[in-house]
Amino acid sequence: MSPVRGWFHPKTATGAASLVPAPPWRYSGDLLTVEYRTDPARVRELLPEPLEPAAEDPGAVALIWADWQSCADGGAELLDPVRAQYKETFAVVRCSYRGRTYSRCVYIWVDKDFAIARGLHQGYPKKLGSIHLTRPHPYGPAPCVEAGARFGATLAAADRRLAEVVATLREPSAGGGFVNGHPMLHHRWLPSIEKGKGLALDELIESGAASFEGGPPWAADAELTLFEAPTEELARLRVDEPIGAYYRQVGVVWDGGRLLESGTSGAR
Repeated sequence: MSPVRGWFHPKTATGAASLVPAPPWRYSGDLLTVEYRTDPARVRELLPEPLEPAAEDPGAVALIWADWQSCADGGAELLDPVRAQYKETFAVVRCSYRGRTYSRCVYIWVDKDFAIARGLHQGYPKKLGSIHLTRPHPYGPAPCVEAGARFGATLAAADRRLAEVVATLREPSAGGGFVNGHPMLHHRWLPSIEKGKGLALDELIESGAASFEGGPPWAADAELTLFEAPTEELARLRVDEPIGAYYRQVGVVWDGGRLLESGTSGAR
C-alpha cells in the first residue's frame, strides 16, 4: 500500500492537495501598526499559565494590518496569486516568561484558508475575517509612501465591523513600534477526541523570523476605533491612550520554532 503524502491536510497519494507546503514560508508585505494602551487587567486575562504581564507597560497593545504575498521555497505561489495573496489583522500584547519579555498574538483574522492552516501550526488563534488596507502606488490617486500620505484600514468578521483606522504618515522613524518587537510566545492547543479528556496537545512554543528585511518605517498619526460584536472580544482591549502608529514594507522568512514546555497552560 502506498503512503499518503502532504505536509498538512488533506494527505493524498501525491500530496498536491495539501493546504500548505512545508516551511520555510516567505512573506512580502505592507504593514500598518497602531500602538496604544489599554487596561492592563484586560491583557492579563488573556495570558494563560505560566505567562505573566510584561514588567514594563503591561497594557500596551499593537493592532496590525498586513497585506501579504507569501510562498514556499520554490516561489510558485507568486505566479498563481490566489495562492499567495492574503490580508490579516492581528492584536499583539507583551508578556513575560521566565524573566524574558515576549510578544503574543491574542486575536487574529485572515481572509484565506491556507493562512488559517499555517496559524494552527504556529499557535496563532486565526479566524476568518474581511480585511482591507489602502495600497500605495506611485501614480494616480493612491497614496505614495511620503509625508502627508493617508492610509485607511478596516476589519470585519461575521458581517460586523470590528475596527477601523485612518493613518497619516508624518516622518521617517527609527523603528516600527515596540509591542511586536520580541520573539513570539504562543500556545498550540488541540482538544482530545474523547470527551472529558482535556487537551491532546498543550504546548508552549517560541518562534520568530528566521530572517527579516524591511524598508524605512514611517511614523504616523492615527485615529483608531474599535466596535463591539456579539462573537468577538477585540473591543475589550479598549483604546485608553494612543502610543503611536507606523507604516512599513517588509520581507520575512518563517522556518519553525522551539518547544518550551507542554501540559502546563491550565486551558479549558
